[in-house]
Amino acid sequence: MNAPLFKGVITALITPFRDGRIDEDAFARLIERQIGAGVHGLVPMGTTGESATVSVEEHQRAVEMCVSVASGRVRVIAGAGATGTDKSIALAAHAKRVGADGVLVVTPYYNRPSQAGMAAHFSAIADQVQVPILLYNVPSRTGVDLCNDTVAALSAHPNIVGIKDATGDLGRLSAMRNMVPEGFALISGDDPSYPGYLAQGGHGVISVTSNVAPEAMVHLTRAIWEGDLKAAWTCQARLIRLHRALFLDSSPAPTKYALSRLGLCEESLRLPLLACAEAVRPEVDAAMLEAGLAPEPS
Repeated sequence: MNAPLFKGVITALITPFRDGRIDEDAFARLIERQIGAGVHGLVPMGTTGESATVSVEEHQRAVEMCVSVASGRVRVIAGAGATGTDKSIALAAHAKRVGADGVLVVTPYYNRPSQAGMAAHFSAIADQVQVPILLYNVPSRTGVDLCNDTVAALSAHPNIVGIKDATGDLGRLSAMRNMVPEGFALISGDDPSYPGYLAQGGHGVISVTSNVAPEAMVHLTRAIWEGDLKAAWTCQARLIRLHRALFLDSSPAPTKYALSRLGLCEESLRLPLLACAEAVRPEVDAAMLEAGLAPEPS
C-alpha cells in the first residue's frame, strides 16, 4: 500500500507582525509550540499566513525560517500560490532550494482560469520544479473550482502528490477517492467537517484551528486513526465553536486575536485586513474557554 507523503494535522501558520515587520521571535515560538504539541506538518506563507500582503522577500524569509526552526522534525509545505504561473514557479523553486518538503499551490484567484487553464498552470509548475505539490482548491476565496476530473488528470503527474480540499463537500471526497492513485494525499481544508473527512478516507487537515489549539486537533486525529469515535466526537464538540469563531471576521484576524490572548504574539495584520472586530472578540474568548484554553485577562 502506498502511503501519502503528507497526512495528519498540518497547521496553516499565521505570520506574526510587530511594528510593520515579521516578528521573527514570535514566529519561532509559534513553530516550536506547534511541534511540541505533536502536529505532523506546517504551512508557512499559505493564505492564512497573509501571503497576499507580504513582499516576495518576506515570503521567502518566512519559508526559510520555518524550514530552519523545524529542522526536519515535521514536514514543511511552503505556500507557493500566485495569480501568475511564473511567480508560483519562482516561489516553488525557492521553497525547494531552502529545503521545504513540498509546496501548497492555490488555484489562481481573480483571473478565474478555465479547467484547462488551471490544469496547464499546475502542470507547468510540476514540470519546472521537482518538488512535491499539493493542489489547493478553495472556491469561496478564489472564484474558481478545481473539479474532480481535473484533479484526477493532474494526479497522474509524479510531482503532484495530493490536494487540500477546502470545499467542505464530503460527497466530493468519496468520488475523488475513486479517481486518484493510491497514496494521493487527500487533505481537508475545512476544520468543521474534518472529522467526517478523515472518517471517509481522508488523510489529514491543513488547519487554521490548530494555530490556537494544536494539542486538541492532534488528539482528535489520533482518536479517529485509532477508531475511538466517541473520543473524537467529544473532542470535536469542544472545538466546533472555535472552528466557527475563527471565521466570524476576515481570516486570520480572529486567529491572531486568539493567539494574542494566549500571549503568543501581537494581533497586527497587514492592510487591507484589520484587527478582529470588537463584536467578535467575546465569541472568540468564549470559544477558547469551551476548547479548554484560558485567555489571559484583558
